[in-house]
This record gives sequence, C-alpha cells and structure tokens, in this order.
Amino acid sequence: DFNKLERFDGGNFYRWQKKMFFLLTTLKVYYVINVARPEPTENETMVQIRERQKWIQDDEICRGHILNAMSNTLFDAYHNVPTAKELWTQLEARYMKEDAASKGFLITKFNSYKMMDTRSVMEQFHEIKNMLD
Repeated sequence: DFNKLERFDGGNFYRWQKKMFFLLTTLKVYYVINVARPEPTENETMVQIRERQKWIQDDEICRGHILNAMSNTLFDAYHNVPTAKELWTQLEARYMKEDAASKGFLITKFNSYKMMDTRSVMEQFHEIKNMLD
C-alpha cells in the first residue's frame, strides 16, 4: 500500500528512492525523470502537442508525489524546484553521499564488533541488531 510509504526525512535515502521508483513506475510517470521535456516547435502536429501536454501533466504528478513523500522540513526546502528531474537530481546529489558515508561507518562498526564468550548470544545479537536500525 503506497499510502504507508515512509516520508523521507534525510535518512535511508537509497531505500526511500527505491520505494519511490516503484510508486512512480506504477503510476507511469517515472519516465519524466529520464526524458527531457518536449519543446514546442514550429508547425507542431496535434500528436506532438498532446505528447508535450502529457509530459507536463506527468511531470507535475511525479514531482507532487516525490514532494508528498518528504517530511515537512524537506518539503519546505524543495517545493520550489520546478521539475521532477531537477528535484530527483538535487536529492541524489545531496543524500547519496550521506547514505554512502553512513553505510561505510556502519560496515566499519560491524567489522570491528567482537563476540564475547562471557555474554549471552541473545544480548550480543540485540547489540548487532541495534547497529543496523
């Protein structure tokens, strides 16, 4: 159920981005992130006009869903970004680095963890689980 999609608050960007990809693909609007807006041309056909209008409408739907899946603080910071592609690109630039850095820290912490015979396995399991949360 897409209504239960967690709002992005700056953490776990990779997971949130994948969930958004599934939602936007299901809605058939993800393409606007990869396809440039069709520009009006001289002697445009009705088909070209409809394609451009559809792209504009789909971009607004896509952008709206991305913004709606953000915390209020992030919504306020990004709501003026004009297209879904620009919004997606800005979010990737900002949060992919942080996600990678936090994963690197987590891997280091996990690799340095030592199990001890003097403590229960369940206690140590919970410590490891807490690292991952």
